[in-house]
Amino acid sequence: MDDDLPVAEVLTALGGVATREALVRACSRRAVDAALAAGDVVALARGRYALPAADEARRAAHRVSGVVSHRSAALLHGWAVSRQPDQPEVTVPRNRNVTGVHRDGIALRLADLHPSEVVEGRTSPERTLVDCLRVLPFSEALAVADSALREGFGEDRLQTLARDVRGPGARQVRRVAACAERAAANPFESVLRAICLGVEGLSVRAQVSVRDPDWLGRPDLVDERLKIALEADSFEWHGDRAALHRDARRYNAFVAAGWLVLRFSWEEVMLHPERVAAVPRAQSLLRGSVEE
Repeated sequence: MDDDLPVAEVLTALGGVATREALVRACSRRAVDAALAAGDVVALARGRYALPAADEARRAAHRVSGVVSHRSAALLHGWAVSRQPDQPEVTVPRNRNVTGVHRDGIALRLADLHPSEVVEGRTSPERTLVDCLRVLPFSEALAVADSALREGFGEDRLQTLARDVRGPGARQVRRVAACAERAAANPFESVLRAICLGVEGLSVRAQVSVRDPDWLGRPDLVDERLKIALEADSFEWHGDRAALHRDARRYNAFVAAGWLVLRFSWEEVMLHPERVAAVPRAQSLLRGSVEE
């Protein structure tokens, strides 16, 4: 663990929502307790923490008599997001006239919600998913869908939503639903997978146990045909000697079995996706041509 890592920064990288266990593992128990006492993080539920923006969204919705929606609602449902909203996202009826002074600092959305689409001041899980999958960039939408599945939203429910959705963004909703994976560990990994899905010739899956022929490990993403493993290097701490030895043995085992292992940092994936895509694209072409 690294006491120098700001807890809020780690929580942001983990998607804005995380368990206490994950935060303590990345920082320290003392640092997490101090961040909670200082208001840098807030308790979303027992053992689950969020950024203060979660509470700010509730207050913003109350100010305009609206409903917390989109990514702000996703966070309140306990779903991690790859990019935090700059402002609380709130939905109000289409005919609602919200004056400037009240709407300041709020990303206002207009929609006439059915009572069944509102739960405890936020959009229902189904409505939240559809809203996010319609309007967010593909990588961000995939991160939300992966997280929803990871937190217990049924795969059949997601496929039903995608099948029944109509109107603007419906095609993307169906694409995201088709690509979503419960196995994805976090939004960082989801965004890396979204980038890889745009690389022609590359076909990756999340958290696949690899045997070649003996058990090698469970990389974040793998293309089994091309024998490419991709790792999203996270805030998890691997600085002790034992961890270093484990990583080295694991890496060497993959390479000795003919696998290519590619590792990407959070900053590269989130801030420079085009550079990230160029690496597996080149290797996909190279290994694909060798395979042929």
